[in-house]
Amino acid sequence: MIAAVLNGPKDLRLQSLPALKAGPHDAVIQVRAAGLCGTDYRIWTGERLVQYPRVMGHEFVGTIIALGADVQGLTVGQKVAVEPNFSCGKCPLCREGNRNLCLSRTAVGIDVDGGFAQQARVPGGCCWPAPPGIIDEQLLLTEPLAVVVRAVRRGAPESGETAAVLGVGTLGLLAIQVLRTLGVRVLAVGRTDRRLDLAKEFGADAVTTAEMGEEIAAARAFSGREGVDLVVETAGTAHAVQQAVELCRPGGRVVLTGLPHGPTELNFFWVVRRELRIIGSMIYQNEFHEAIRLLSVGAVRVDRVLTHQFPLDRIQEAFQAHRAPDAIKVAVFP
Repeated sequence: MIAAVLNGPKDLRLQSLPALKAGPHDAVIQVRAAGLCGTDYRIWTGERLVQYPRVMGHEFVGTIIALGADVQGLTVGQKVAVEPNFSCGKCPLCREGNRNLCLSRTAVGIDVDGGFAQQARVPGGCCWPAPPGIIDEQLLLTEPLAVVVRAVRRGAPESGETAAVLGVGTLGLLAIQVLRTLGVRVLAVGRTDRRLDLAKEFGADAVTTAEMGEEIAAARAFSGREGVDLVVETAGTAHAVQQAVELCRPGGRVVLTGLPHGPTELNFFWVVRRELRIIGSMIYQNEFHEAIRLLSVGAVRVDRVLTHQFPLDRIQEAFQAHRAPDAIKVAVFP
């Protein structure tokens, strides 16, 4: 089988590797599509180090072509979305239900080989069967949508409340739609105005740009009070974390899911003075089922989120396209 193998920073080569075999608890997947995200890009550049050689790709879907003897509930030929994180199952965090926080968690495409290849091997428990009628382009967004479903749930939104979504990339555009399914009015805040029309198309009731420094006044005007009830931060920057606190009303909630990699200056005076609840949200626990349901019933659209598609032999172009101004979600179709 052919795989895109990262041998060092930006040293990505197509290589012929032996066909994969399933261990007792494994499923071998014929990869149909694999998404590219910021984590993949940082690994590609060398900003995030992995053990080389490595086949990247953690957002992928495909068809089961082989199963281990101990795998139950799956069949060869099923189309599945892959949940690319699995925990040890033994530590106190796992036993208490916090498997997403397991310190021994394994990330497919990062710690072990992933989906930028014709085939991938994962534990059978990581496979989620696709419902009839869902197409690959929809199913491909299951993993980032599961991240968003958890983040929104952590914020405990109620129908009729107001929320601000910071960032209008893949996660932000999905978060707008999830919040709208819950009856929440949404203000989308973009760094520029480039995707604000798309945010409105996906259900945002109002939009504003952080570039002009108008977001605080916009949040107060939108909510009709001191700020919005809930802020869902998806931008992953230090500035976005500061913004989130400023946009939230006293007694409100801030959910951080964007994983800023640099140090963040935060005015804790306002956190205390406003009695804000700041809530972290890390990947997902049991949200894959809900993510697939939302996609299958059409409650969450992905048609304009998936902006660039490449065959596997053009994967270098896919990584370059990831930083293009018009790119939202880039994907490879092996």
